[in-house]
Amino acid sequence: MSLQRGTTLGPYEILSPIGAGGMGEVYKARDTRLDRTVAIKVLPEHVASDPDLKQRFEHEAKTISSLNHPHICTTSAAGTGSTSWSWSISTGSRWPSGWRKELA
Repeated sequence: MSLQRGTTLGPYEILSPIGAGGMGEVYKARDTRLDRTVAIKVLPEHVASDPDLKQRFEHEAKTISSLNHPHICTTSAAGTGSTSWSWSISTGSRWPSGWRKELA
């Protein structure tokens, strides 16, 4: 499922793709209710129709929503049927150099 600019998902208007992986596609979008830019992750059909993968997606959204740290995104909403969720989007700041060595 590749969403085009201008496509709407509930209150979200797709602006551009950010990336994709095994659990879904991520898009830059505009929350039309709050007039802010967010990232929205959308499950592909093969994941949305698999109960185990869908449960994993829901667990990921709940886990991220429980975190509160300046370098971790804040979940703003989970979609109907848990096939999408949105979170804050941040631009401008980067991780300090050498952070991968610190995590190893």
